[in-house]
Amino acid sequence: MNEFLEQFQIEVRELTEQATDDLLLLEQAPGDRECLERVFRAFHTLKGSAGIVDFTAMSRAMHAAEELLTAVRNGGTEGSAALIGGCLACLEQVTQWLVEMAAADAVPAGADAMADRLITRLLGPAADPPRATENADWVDRLCEAHPDAGSASLAIRYVPSADCFFHGDDPLALLAAMPGLRALEVLPVRPWAPLDSYDPFACNIVIRALADATPEQAAAHFSGVRGEVALAPIAPAANSSLAEQAIAVLRAQVTMLQHATGEDLGVRLAAAGRVAGNVLRHSGQVSQARVVAAALADATETLDATPLLAALQHLLQPPSQPVAQPDAAPRRPTAAGTLRVDANRIDAIVRVVGELTVVKNALGHVALLARAGHDPATVAASLSREQLLLDRLTTQLQRSVLEIRVLPMRHSFRRFPPLVRDLATRLGKQVRLEISGEATEADKTVVEALFEPLLHVLRNTLDHGIEAVAGRVAAGKPAVARVGLHSRREGQNVIVEVSDDGAGLDIPAIRRRAEAQGALSSEAVTALSDQAAADLIFTAGLSTATEVTEVSGRGVGMNAVRTAIEQLGGRVAIDSRPGEGVTVRFTLPFSVVMTRVITLETAGQMFGVPFDAVTETLQLPRQHIQRIGATEAFVLRGRTVPLINLIEALGLTPDVARGEPAASATLVVTALDGEPAAFEVDAFHEQLNVMLQPVGGLLAGVRGIAGTTLLGDGRVLIVLDLPELLR
Repeated sequence: MNEFLEQFQIEVRELTEQATDDLLLLEQAPGDRECLERVFRAFHTLKGSAGIVDFTAMSRAMHAAEELLTAVRNGGTEGSAALIGGCLACLEQVTQWLVEMAAADAVPAGADAMADRLITRLLGPAADPPRATENADWVDRLCEAHPDAGSASLAIRYVPSADCFFHGDDPLALLAAMPGLRALEVLPVRPWAPLDSYDPFACNIVIRALADATPEQAAAHFSGVRGEVALAPIAPAANSSLAEQAIAVLRAQVTMLQHATGEDLGVRLAAAGRVAGNVLRHSGQVSQARVVAAALADATETLDATPLLAALQHLLQPPSQPVAQPDAAPRRPTAAGTLRVDANRIDAIVRVVGELTVVKNALGHVALLARAGHDPATVAASLSREQLLLDRLTTQLQRSVLEIRVLPMRHSFRRFPPLVRDLATRLGKQVRLEISGEATEADKTVVEALFEPLLHVLRNTLDHGIEAVAGRVAAGKPAVARVGLHSRREGQNVIVEVSDDGAGLDIPAIRRRAEAQGALSSEAVTALSDQAAADLIFTAGLSTATEVTEVSGRGVGMNAVRTAIEQLGGRVAIDSRPGEGVTVRFTLPFSVVMTRVITLETAGQMFGVPFDAVTETLQLPRQHIQRIGATEAFVLRGRTVPLINLIEALGLTPDVARGEPAASATLVVTALDGEPAAFEVDAFHEQLNVMLQPVGGLLAGVRGIAGTTLLGDGRVLIVLDLPELLR
């Protein structure tokens, strides 16, 4: 990405986050003058930034919002909920434009239509610039009227401002100089006035043209003109440069992806992406090939065919039938290509590297002593001393590097207040979103990937979990529902929860739907516990919704949630309280890169335990262990601690060759929700820093396993999740 666009993305992302927070504060406190000024400055700066990179559509949308905010500042109007909603919609659209810019490495083409929609929402239909009365199929009709312009790849509609002549603009001369011009039409915006009242100084034309040019070239050509410019790349179906055979091949790739499931998904993604890219490049559609390549990278990263399918279907979609994106379903943000890092963290790495250089020199000196034949005991002592120092510094360096990769949960959480507000308004419900734990940190990959699964859960919460206002009042609940979004750190894990005070899951309805859809037999459904029945909502295709809406109801969202979280090496759990609400809990690894573990042995097998999950280890005489019913327990510093045999918890076969139990029990103490518990093991071994891999293959879905790693001798070490074994 070029330097200007990269800096633009960084600055605009920060400004939109700040403006979103301030708009929500302004809605709660309309009289906060300082907050209003911050919002106005943010929109003004966004407009200026868009102008620097020639992003005309964004500049127009920001200008419309700025006009409304100016009226509020001057006391001419109030900061109504509609105004706040319109400004928030502008910021959300800016965020989506940033996603498109990251994928295409250019200002989004064809953004003017969305800018028109935002301006109309903010200022009303009268705010639209004068334009000819045209249907949405103007591109098709333009191509049909000029069949000899078959090589054209771009349709242009230019409506000069009425006062453009006073600013030195010459619309016809500008179009005539357009590179690759293939066809030109000039129409009146409104019927020509009688000659006696005709105003020769007011421009009253709309110009439509076909050109063999890229949207980037056209945007540069029209930069600085006054009026409206709409650019529409001509879709393959309307462009004779893409043969019918090529279209058939692209459709075949779509069909293949729609039926791709399971382990062959990655292979089909790669094959479809390569074939589509080759076809487009062969047909001269180089810019479209780049879009497909970006979508393929996105799909491969998430193992989700949706981005690539959307790109191919957009290519095959006629221009008169644009694929609509519901306002309530923003696109998944792509991973940021840059990070802003605290300078203190960089300084810490520099200090450690300096100390490592000293150790390197010291090791060289020890090697010289060994070659010179010095006393082996002296050399060994020196080598041991430097090895311990090297181990300490390497650990510090690993920790410092990991801290650079972490982001606060605020990075994902701050996008949800405007989305929840907008969705609640659409559903006619009153909702208060309570957020805590925004400062909780986790790996960048984890934080950025959380947006989409959290969005699915919040949609279901608002649509199904929260009752209508009348229903809440009848049940004795406050009219305003509470939805919580919380995060916290637990050892090597990060816990993220979405909770509500709604009606809870309809367990009988879930059982009936599971049986009706054939997910389980009648006997199996009856045998399920309520908790197991609640987990059925994660089954693909199962939904208790009576109708499908643009928000939910297809039985896809919650299944996608579990899939996305498991791909991150995490787990999803649900807790439903009839009449009181639901809590959906994500348990995620703090880091997907490096974990410190302590190895232990039980039943003749080696396992690892994340170091942060261990409260303490101890040897306890067996006479201090008491049996309480079917379990055992002991007293540790005045607290009763339950004791679990790890062999039994893992379902392993005891080592019968061990003989009688030792006089003392070897215990590892952990905690779940602040309550201590202990596991008995055979022995402890060394501590290691390992690259923890998510669970897959035969171990996928097995409870109590945090991941796997390779030991120095090539063996696979299973790393246990002790808190999960306690649940």
